[in-house]
Amino acid sequence: MIRPSRLVPFLVLVLLPGLAACASGRGGAGSSGKPLVVAAENVWGSIAEQLGGGHVEVTSIVSNPNADPHDYEPTIADARAMADARFVIVNGVGYDPWAEKLLAANPVPGRAVLNVGVLARVPDGGNPHLWYSPAVVDHVVDAITTRYQTLLPGDAPAFAELRDRFVTDGLGPYHALISAIRSSYAGVPVGASESIFVSLAEALGLHLVTPSSFLTAISEGAEPTASDKVTIDRQIRDRRIEVYVYNRQNATPDVQRQIDEARQAGIPVTTITETLVPAGGTFQAWQVAQLRALRTALARAASR
Repeated sequence: MIRPSRLVPFLVLVLLPGLAACASGRGGAGSSGKPLVVAAENVWGSIAEQLGGGHVEVTSIVSNPNADPHDYEPTIADARAMADARFVIVNGVGYDPWAEKLLAANPVPGRAVLNVGVLARVPDGGNPHLWYSPAVVDHVVDAITTRYQTLLPGDAPAFAELRDRFVTDGLGPYHALISAIRSSYAGVPVGASESIFVSLAEALGLHLVTPSSFLTAISEGAEPTASDKVTIDRQIRDRRIEVYVYNRQNATPDVQRQIDEARQAGIPVTTITETLVPAGGTFQAWQVAQLRALRTALARAASR
């Protein structure tokens, strides 16, 4: 979802200079005394925590599955965490402007920032749901590891080992499922509720036939065109799609109507989410669960 962001609360901005002064006394360390790493969203925080092992302290600001990262209003505690951090990870591409405003309003010497959108070379106005691109996820893993090795050069071999273990054991089933689905279902026409599914559909080789203008409108909180609604209604009615995928954290009335129509037409429906579910789970467990549900839906459609 991309929606017009609210302004960072005035009180937070006013107190930022004082927070910077407090942060300098901690030297970028968390409560544990280890270097503090702050991720704007827990989708990246989960990866950062696993790659850091016990060498760093990682905290994620947006971790509530019911919170909308686009409209999130940071607290004084969030601003303090940003000020204390030695390393900050933001999604970018307009997804978490509040985080970038906090960083800009409170520059801290020596603090490293990883902007995933910049890393992935996704321009402003592009699809910000970067964690649904397996290629971007792999790049982020490497970038975080490199930053950790720079931050704590004495622990560089340990970080390399943590990366290898995460890629093999953590992301292994995730990449295996992506390959299996692509092998079995490449080219299968599917529908979706918004642009959050676009990158994953491409990685899976699925043919996403929903008009891109509709996907973008729902993601941006805008009103879809009547023409797009008619097109999707026809796709569902004529069963031109095999599966319908929707973000259950953003089921607008238009999307809910399409869900109902798909079920009535006997088209399997499956879901994805924008944030980790459950909130305390890992990135890979969350993604694997969604991929398995999607594979089941595709298998049901194929057996009709």
